[in-house]
Amino acid sequence: MEVVGTTPLPGLGTPLKDVPANVQVYGSKDLARQRPGSLSGFLESNPTSVTVNAAQGNPYQNDISFRGFTASPLLGVPQGLSVFQDGVRINEPFGDVVNWDLLAPSAIGSLQLIPGSNPLFGLNTLGGALAIYTKSGRQYPGGSIELSGGSFGSSTLTIEQGGASGPWDYYLTGNLSKDRGWAQHNPSRVGQLFGKVGYETERDNLDVSLTAANNRLEGTQTLPLSFLDDRRQAYTYPDLNKNQLAMLAVRASHFVRNDVLVAGNFYLRRYGNTNVSSNVNDDFGSVDPNTGEIDGVQGLNDRSVVDQTSYGGALEMTFTQPLAGRPNQLVLGGTADAGSARFTQESQPAHFDASRGTIPIGDFAPETDAKTRTRNFALYAMNTFTLHDRWTVTASGRYDDNHVGIRDESGTSPDLNGEHSFSRFNPAIGVNFNPTPGFTSYASYNEGMRAPTAMELTCADPTAPCKLPNSFVADPALKKVVAKTIEIGARGKQGDTSWSVALYRTDLFDDIQFVSSGNAINAGFFQNVGKTRRQGLEVTGATKWGPLGVVARYGYIDATFLSGFREHSPANSTADANGDILVTTGNRIPAIPQHMLRVRIDYTASGALTFGASLVANSAVRSRGDENNADVHGTVAGYALVNVDGGWRFARNWELFARIDNVFNREAANFGILGQNVFPNPARVFDPANAVAEPFLGLVTPRGAWIGLRYAWK
Repeated sequence: MEVVGTTPLPGLGTPLKDVPANVQVYGSKDLARQRPGSLSGFLESNPTSVTVNAAQGNPYQNDISFRGFTASPLLGVPQGLSVFQDGVRINEPFGDVVNWDLLAPSAIGSLQLIPGSNPLFGLNTLGGALAIYTKSGRQYPGGSIELSGGSFGSSTLTIEQGGASGPWDYYLTGNLSKDRGWAQHNPSRVGQLFGKVGYETERDNLDVSLTAANNRLEGTQTLPLSFLDDRRQAYTYPDLNKNQLAMLAVRASHFVRNDVLVAGNFYLRRYGNTNVSSNVNDDFGSVDPNTGEIDGVQGLNDRSVVDQTSYGGALEMTFTQPLAGRPNQLVLGGTADAGSARFTQESQPAHFDASRGTIPIGDFAPETDAKTRTRNFALYAMNTFTLHDRWTVTASGRYDDNHVGIRDESGTSPDLNGEHSFSRFNPAIGVNFNPTPGFTSYASYNEGMRAPTAMELTCADPTAPCKLPNSFVADPALKKVVAKTIEIGARGKQGDTSWSVALYRTDLFDDIQFVSSGNAINAGFFQNVGKTRRQGLEVTGATKWGPLGVVARYGYIDATFLSGFREHSPANSTADANGDILVTTGNRIPAIPQHMLRVRIDYTASGALTFGASLVANSAVRSRGDENNADVHGTVAGYALVNVDGGWRFARNWELFARIDNVFNREAANFGILGQNVFPNPARVFDPANAVAEPFLGLVTPRGAWIGLRYAWK
């Protein structure tokens, strides 16, 4: 029986046949067979309705979008997915961002993608939740050492070891990866460590885990359309992120009786980020009204630091006593999460050299020093009742009380100080009909909430756009976002053939969007834009013919604005004299493709030789800044990529493996944003007086090949 985790804490779970949603489940064998370069690479190639965009130009910092909702490591991207690691929510309190580079893929035992506005998963679950479950030594005994290398000067060493003795077990894995990047100025160095010690008896389970990372990631930003004669160049540089993490998590469960399970967890998380961004000075050429001096600074090096501590815990009870003589499962739970972050930003004047690198011409000067505090308390309940052998009804709800506090630490911006509270009860209900063991149909309705983050609350004034990482200012308060989702679907399995189909609609009320100020592609503000909608269709089919297995997944998303608003986007070719565009009901939301196709073929030639191929195809998207869908260059063309992989167990315990991504070396882009190119001449030197409005594109990685050797032992 396949069991799905339908609450934040790993517990008894719910049989898939009783889950009223198109849940997608993947195991460690799927990751091991495909051996993706990163977790985001695996998500791009496999689940239905998932897309990736390369706005930052680094493979470890991609935006992951599911059903048009995003989990991103980048400040400025409105977050709509919640992500959990063994029941701990890992959306960072500052900005709700998700850093995909912090967990080693080798530590992942399984992934579950739960769609919809499921209230049990709490804040940010507007379009879905991704639950990551790590390995244990009892489930994965033995060890391995793996070396690989290939294109772009990459090399990776991965080690893992697990085992059990009596009630105790342990698991440890480490990953060290380096590459010089496929483009100029975008190397990566990733160091990840995960360890777990567990204790398990018939009635008790205890896990203590440590997740640590120390990563240095450089990006290439987006590239203007006119620069595509050399796709490896950078628009400006340097652009650097340093991520450091140490997280201790404790999880325990105990069967009070055979029909009563108590589970809980506690975590302490320390996260630090240092960001250096090279940016064009928007005030170049302006006259200081006080001194009359002309601003001759071409560029700025903006350096920001996030120093964050978060902690929290959860307690959950599961009762499986029958109700009215029928099977019933009741879950009662509560969570408490808190976090504090110190955000500082300073700016350094610079000029651009011939390759558009910034040359400092002064010292760093402080611009922002703020401390933010977040806390969230929640109570939730879920009841799954079997009305009949064929009918199951699930009802659930969660009440969240969220508070965000902001305090100026510089002594120069007292208006920044503020306290903001958001609360709501979110309900859900679903019905499953199972006429035969191999067929399930369902219908569900659920609601979710997202509270504005500290950085959104302090960057919400259209008259004072913020750069990201942003300079905090005192701005109007934002409203919480409320999601309401309806989904109907069916799935079936007979022998080696399985299928699923789902129709869904999610409406957001008071949706928050980052609206570009237009002059600089990284400047803008957050605002509530009224109602938006994501609705679509998901179809999956899988079968096997002897050694050949095929899976095809198709997703259709119709993502539109349902409320009109005015946006400042002077780089848009249809902007008025003030640089504004009018977004109307029915305009498509940028960066979300309408059509997505994923096909995976696996062939086992023998017990020792395997081959695989993946097709990743997306239709066109609109660029950010083209919310009115009218810019002459606002469409980013669709594309299709083919990736292949294979493995050969040529001797006992030894395996040789290889992977080629983008086999046909397609030159494509998966993201666009409208901006002003201030290097518009053939020599591509700084010339803002003749700046050209054009789309800036996030480019797909060119063809790359990797080969590796793995030795495993029991």
